[in-house]
Amino acid sequence: MRNEYKYTVNGRNEDNETNCMNDQYNEYTVFTTDSNVSKKIKRRMGAKIAASIMAMALVSAGSIGIYHYAVETDKNMSVIVIDETEDESVENTSESAVTAKNVSYISPVGTNSGELTTEEVVEKLLPSVVGIESTFTMTSQNSGGYFNFGGFGQNQQPQTSTATATGTGVVITTNGYIVTNAHVIYDTEYNTGLASSIAVIVNEEDRYDAEVIGYDTDYDLAVLKINANDLVAAEFGNSDELSLGQDVIAIGNPLGFDLMNTVTGGIVSGLNRQITISEKSMTLIQTDTAINSGNSGGPLINRKGQVIGINSSKMSVSYSEASIEGIGFAIPSNEAARIVKDIMEYGYVKGKPQLGISCQDITENISRMYNLPVGVYITAVAEGSAAEKAGLQTGDIITKVNDEDVTSYNELTAKKNEHKAGDSIELTYVRNGAEEKVTVTLDEAAAAQN
Repeated sequence: MRNEYKYTVNGRNEDNETNCMNDQYNEYTVFTTDSNVSKKIKRRMGAKIAASIMAMALVSAGSIGIYHYAVETDKNMSVIVIDETEDESVENTSESAVTAKNVSYISPVGTNSGELTTEEVVEKLLPSVVGIESTFTMTSQNSGGYFNFGGFGQNQQPQTSTATATGTGVVITTNGYIVTNAHVIYDTEYNTGLASSIAVIVNEEDRYDAEVIGYDTDYDLAVLKINANDLVAAEFGNSDELSLGQDVIAIGNPLGFDLMNTVTGGIVSGLNRQITISEKSMTLIQTDTAINSGNSGGPLINRKGQVIGINSSKMSVSYSEASIEGIGFAIPSNEAARIVKDIMEYGYVKGKPQLGISCQDITENISRMYNLPVGVYITAVAEGSAAEKAGLQTGDIITKVNDEDVTSYNELTAKKNEHKAGDSIELTYVRNGAEEKVTVTLDEAAAAQN
C-alpha cells in the first residue's frame, strides 16, 4: 500500500521572519511503501512511476523527494581519504582508500569541429550516463501525542527508517570515476547528511556499490568511484564558448529508473545566470531543455557530443503565480572540471573563502519590530576563525560588504564568494547601536564538507 505525504522544506514563515537557513519555499509530494520493497534492479528497473509530479519552487532536480521507499538497510558509507603517494596507478588500495594521483580527471576538450546529428550525439554519450541510487537513514523521535498530554502516557522509542533518492551521473574516467550533483548523495533538507549507501547503475542493468571521493554542497558537485574498468568516459567541451540559442541535449533519469536514459533537447536560454538555490549562490547555464527530478547530475551536451554542463535544477510553477515551464539550469563544464580536480586531488575545493560565523537574517519585519537595522545578525563566531580574528562578536549585525548593502545571508555569502581565501574584505556592522567597520582576511574552508 502506498501513502502520500506533503512536505514543506526550507519553509518561509508567513511573517517572513526567517533565519539564514530558511529562505526558499519548496513543496513536493513524497511516496512511501512498506518495508518489503524489493531492491533488485532489472533492465529498465521495476519501480513504477508515481502519478504525482513534484511541485518545486527553485529546486534541485532529483533531490531527496523523488522516490522514498521505507526499506531496511544496515550498510554504511564512509568518505574516502585520498592517498597522496606517487603511485602511477589508479586502483583501490583498500576498502577505505583510493589512489587519485595522476588521474585524468576529465577527458581533454575535443577537437572535433563538426556537429553531429541528435542520434549520433546520443550514441556517443549514452554509454557514459549512469543512474545513481542513494539510500538515506533517518531517525525520528515520536512522542505519545495526545495521550502524553499532562505527563500521562509513555514516549515511544526513536524510529529509524530509510529513504531512497535517484539521480544521474556522468562517467569521467574509464576506471570508474563519476561526477554527479552533491544533493543526489547528500541531504540538507531533512538533515540526514551523507547517504548511508550509494549504488551506481551502468548500462541500465549493472549495479555497483559506490565510494564517495568527496563532495561540495556549495558548488553542488560530488565525485564517486565504482570498482569497474573499461567504462566509456564522456568528452567535455568548453562551456566558455557557448552562445545564446545554441542547440543542447540532456540525458538523464527523470522520476526514477522507469524512464532511464530519457533524451530531451532544447537551446541555451541564458548564460552566467546568478541563481540562489538553498542559500547557495551559483553562476549557471539556463536552458529550456526538459530537466526534471532525477535528471540531477546528468549531462547537458552540445552538438559535438561534448558535455558542456551538469544539470542541477529547475524552476516550476510554484515559484510564481505565473505558469513557468522550460527554465532549467546546469553547472558549466569548465567550473565542474575545476571543482572535480580539487575534490580528487585534495578531497575538498581549495581556495573557498570562509568567515566562520553562524547567522540569522534581520528582515524588514524584524527590523521594524525590534528597531534593528536590516542585515545579517551574527548568532555565533567560530573559534580561531577569520571573523574572530577581526574582532566580530555574537550580536553584531553586518549591513555592508565593501560598502555594498547586504540584507540577507544569501547576499553576504554571494559577496564573500566573489573572493578567494586570503583576500581581505571590509565589513560594516552595527554593535550596540553604533556603526563600525572592520577588515577581515578570509580563511580557507579546508573541510571537504561545508
